[in-house]
Amino acid sequence: MTTETGAVGAPVTANQLAGERTDLAVRRTAMAASRTMMAWVRTGTSLISFGFTIHKVLQAAVTTAASTSRLSLMHEQGPRRLGLTLIFLGTASIVMGTFEYFKTARQLNEMSGKEYRVRGDSSLVIGALVGMLGLFLFVTILINHEIL
Repeated sequence: MTTETGAVGAPVTANQLAGERTDLAVRRTAMAASRTMMAWVRTGTSLISFGFTIHKVLQAAVTTAASTSRLSLMHEQGPRRLGLTLIFLGTASIVMGTFEYFKTARQLNEMSGKEYRVRGDSSLVIGALVGMLGLFLFVTILINHEIL
């Protein structure tokens, strides 16, 4: 039977090994929460960019059809409504992902007895920035101002 030793050569107890493994499990869970947050951000970013693109492309198609006296199969406000819907869903997914992230961090803190640092996490910062971008685009299209 082999025994593990610490840094100074003293045998490591089972409680010390269990504590170390628990700390590593908490770190793995925290990294998984960060990856999940980034997945929410990717999904939200895709919805926001797709909504904005659909809005602009379909708006141009409706404008072209109206100026050439062609029959348009789309309501005049259709591109705007579709774009707003997709941008709203993208922004909402980032907000929901952020709430899940904070909930997971709170649970980690309660279970481990240690403080898991949330504020400086890069996935949270990127999520906040993309969420603000989505909110900006939503409000911009809602009040119908051209930004590009």
